[in-house]
Amino acid sequence: MTHPIESEAHALALDAADPLHGFRAEFHIPRHGDEDQRYFCGNSLGLQPRAVRAALLQELDDWAALGVEAHFRGRHPWMPYHAELRAPLAELVGAEPGEVVAMNSLTANLHLMMVSFYRPTSDRPAILIEAGAFPSDRHAVESQIRFHGFDPARDLIELQPDEPNGTISLAAIERALAEHGQRIALVLWPGVQYRSGQAFDLREIARLAHAKGCVVGFDLAHAAGNLPLALHEAGADFAVWCHYKYCNAGPGAVAGCFVHARHARTDRPRFAGWWGHDQTTRFRMEPEFVPTPGAEGWQLSNPPILALAPLRVSLEIFQRAGGMPALRRKSESLTGYLEALVRARLAGRIEILTPAEPARRGCQLSLRVQGGRERGRALFEYLEARGIIGDWREPDVIRISPVPLYNRHSDILALVRAIEAWH
Repeated sequence: MTHPIESEAHALALDAADPLHGFRAEFHIPRHGDEDQRYFCGNSLGLQPRAVRAALLQELDDWAALGVEAHFRGRHPWMPYHAELRAPLAELVGAEPGEVVAMNSLTANLHLMMVSFYRPTSDRPAILIEAGAFPSDRHAVESQIRFHGFDPARDLIELQPDEPNGTISLAAIERALAEHGQRIALVLWPGVQYRSGQAFDLREIARLAHAKGCVVGFDLAHAAGNLPLALHEAGADFAVWCHYKYCNAGPGAVAGCFVHARHARTDRPRFAGWWGHDQTTRFRMEPEFVPTPGAEGWQLSNPPILALAPLRVSLEIFQRAGGMPALRRKSESLTGYLEALVRARLAGRIEILTPAEPARRGCQLSLRVQGGRERGRALFEYLEARGIIGDWREPDVIRISPVPLYNRHSDILALVRAIEAWH
């Protein structure tokens, strides 16, 4: 007998009651034959908002009609363009407006932040990251350690998982800081671990690390636009993230950066560029660098308008949807529904690696197929051939991320039924 949650009527009723259901129409949903794809890959690349095309054309039209004067006279003047993003970006990540800036790419921002905030000494040279960190983060921190003349074999501390399914407890982080804290210059930690989907308590990690004298930075690539964040209150020294995943700003989108207000006028060293110079005197073209207070002081060059336009559109959608609290409510419903169906219909075939507690995860569930990598890869390709799009992470993880702005409960039911039909 079919349980009510496993019925199509139940899924459709949940979708009908969803206060955000109308936002799906604001996105281009890729097609699979005559139907929409079941797209669960927003953790890798978010879908395109329909309004992006008009926003880009507006900038092209202003460029064509106004030339350089579009810096001052366009519909969205280019000179203060990045300032239009300041307030919605701060709201997205729980920061003060002066603490955030959209610039560069994630790893470029990470390096710029480490120039200022990773200041190793012979007594305190180490960086703490999670074992299995995203390769770009590991490459970045290893190269920084070597750049400063230290040895990653000794000074890159990678904390191994201590929980079933490869997740890491807060207690393990506390133990690592108790053991190595006096040697650690920087704790660089994810908001959400990319492979497992585990979310972390950023405030507590920052508190524990600061108590040991460590600088704290967060990589929020899989957390920004996914979870409600409170970066200012969490107290990290810096954070970096991308906007092409949950923030739907397009492939290779301009990234985000946070610098806590206590560092707004820091005398820490930095790599400087003209656009980071104080706005009130920037155009005097004087040789001395006077940084703009706050995160904008780390800018190097003037912002790429054509790349920022999609982010402006996306942030406006977030605000109209009610911000992260509203998105989080639907996200918990979608991911909870997926978890319930997997446990009810796919037990013994599919293992969920992501923590069961909603507070320890975002949209994403990381799934492992019983029977090894070959069966897992076969299922992934089977789903893809049927227009059900997740993504694969080696060695054996299928990541499924129901995104609240455009995914539906009925999409999730279709996914689970497809897996049931697979042999």
